[in-house]
Amino acid sequence: MPMWALLVAALSLQASSSPPRWDVSASVYTYIVPDDSNYAQPTVTADRGRLHLEGRFNYEARDAGSLWAGRNFDGGDDSWWSLTPMVGVVFGDTSGIAPGYRGSISWRRLELYSESEYVFDTTSSSDSFLYNWSELTVSPVDWLRAGVAVQRTRAYQTERDLQRGLVIGVTHGRLEVSTTVFDLAESKRTVVVMIAAHF
Repeated sequence: MPMWALLVAALSLQASSSPPRWDVSASVYTYIVPDDSNYAQPTVTADRGRLHLEGRFNYEARDAGSLWAGRNFDGGDDSWWSLTPMVGVVFGDTSGIAPGYRGSISWRRLELYSESEYVFDTTSSSDSFLYNWSELTVSPVDWLRAGVAVQRTRAYQTERDLQRGLVIGVTHGRLEVSTTVFDLAESKRTVVVMIAAHF
């Protein structure tokens, strides 16, 4: 084999074996809550290959933070799925250990997204709680998505254990903005505005 062919093969092998790059995203969910104080819930994620790292604040409770580590799985042809099982440590006004996941299934222009965790409260077992945020959306065009959302949280008090609402979001390049309105049938509605950037 000629020397140039050996060199090209070696460079191709080196490029294919190079470590994966970091994918980082940062988002802020602003909660406008009736009969309560509004607040912001920031989240930062970092993924490198199968490794997933995440930090949250004001998610499990006000003035509480959580740090997460998990493993990414994905695949599919006609449809695409992803699943990230995680384990987190919660500290601050709420403290505990939390197994959880992030996951999505996409088929054509439909997508089901869900994230959930169960916090085992280490201070009081009666305060252990299941958190969930799930969306089913359709994208008539690549930059727009709209659909339904459900949420179960203890970060603020609600009349319903499971809040239901509508979500609409737009994407432009690396930026994403969405608005979710919960409890549409009620006189007092919770509005959540999200802004996210992907790097």
